[in-house]
Amino acid sequence: MSGQTTTKPRSPYARMFALPGAKAFCASAALARLPMSMMSLGIVLALNHLYDNWTIAGSMSGAYILAVAAVTPFYARMFDRFGQRRVGRVALAVQVVAMLVFAFSALARVPIPLLFVLALVMGATQFSFGALVRTRWTYLLERTGNMDLLNTAYALESAIDEIVFIFGPILAATLATSVHPVSQLFVPTAACAVGGTAFFSLKRSEPPVLRVVETNPVAADDPDLRLARGDFDDGAQGAAPQDPQRKRNSLAASSRKATRNVLLYAGILPLMLTFICFNMSFTTFDVSITAAMEHDHLDRFLGLQLAMIAAGSCIGALYFGSRNHRGPHWRRMIVCLAILAVGFACMRATMDNYLVLGAVELLAGLVVSPLFATGNLIVRETVPERSLTEGLSWLSTAGQIGASLGSLLGGMILDHLDSHAGVMMTWVYTAAAIPFALIGWWVFMRKNADAERDSGDTL
Repeated sequence: MSGQTTTKPRSPYARMFALPGAKAFCASAALARLPMSMMSLGIVLALNHLYDNWTIAGSMSGAYILAVAAVTPFYARMFDRFGQRRVGRVALAVQVVAMLVFAFSALARVPIPLLFVLALVMGATQFSFGALVRTRWTYLLERTGNMDLLNTAYALESAIDEIVFIFGPILAATLATSVHPVSQLFVPTAACAVGGTAFFSLKRSEPPVLRVVETNPVAADDPDLRLARGDFDDGAQGAAPQDPQRKRNSLAASSRKATRNVLLYAGILPLMLTFICFNMSFTTFDVSITAAMEHDHLDRFLGLQLAMIAAGSCIGALYFGSRNHRGPHWRRMIVCLAILAVGFACMRATMDNYLVLGAVELLAGLVVSPLFATGNLIVRETVPERSLTEGLSWLSTAGQIGASLGSLLGGMILDHLDSHAGVMMTWVYTAAAIPFALIGWWVFMRKNADAERDSGDTL
């Protein structure tokens, strides 16, 4: 026995990808996520070219993102209840058809009101592949006894998100300027179809559908319970059985607690508000820099400029996932928000020099993926496993709502003020997220303290 030794790969990433099925579902989900970095920007580029109006372009992009945000939790609930493959194959087919209809309609220059309706319909067919793949990672790591790699897995997915956001804007801007103003709407559609089909065909790594098993709670002085604990005394032998009505009331209360809304768990609602606020900054920044570079006739470099934040974020994600982190997740989130707010303020100060601006974007982006990964970890430690996909999707929904508002306000600011005012608002949005994070931390700590006190009283 002593002569037999087992060694594990030193790198946590190598350990993760050595697990069965990990490479396949990770790669296919990455391809299927390309629309999230191309569609909203693609709509802005296409509509501004067709109608020469930033407000219309930003509003339609915002309407699309808002529709995505509205339906994401619904799809997530269906995935949790009926399984990823069973729901995903149907939802994916509808999604691809809706994306093709919108792209061909934009190509045909249908009236703007009809295009708005089609953008809403297209958004209503979208669901979060990021939440699905994170749920698969959680299931795989639990099943194989590698839960110590959960931080690494979530950081990796944040890095993949950022890689998608590096190449997505570059590809969208290149296609819009070099091929056709609407061509950037067709590429993400194809990527979603191919990647999504491959993802849902992977049965081995699909998480099982978890069912809630309701139990009948009993009072602490129940004779059977006391006998099982070994503290039964003779004086209690004649005790009357528990009142049946009391048992039914307790069972109903337990059932309500088991099925309550994900947003009602401690700190989740403030976390959603935090993500709404700081996500407004990214789309406002994208729209503002797009306008500034088009004004300076440098739109051929637009994709590269927009990708700098994502490049920094990707580096930050890989570093974040390779280390063990101590301390509360909430504290780390607040620190990242403060650094990002300072970074956006520096971007406003340097936006007239695109080279310096790119360097600032790269540095500020280092905290973006850790910020998103930390939010996912907060959801993971707060929401029960049976609702994990829904909880993670609510986080995506909050980000999409923020992106929608940022796109809408960014377009309005550009039409009424200028791109400098748009970039100015980015650090304001991020700073406004910090109070919500502080409230979420306080609520989470208070709930934990109450739970520990109740547990102590019971013992």
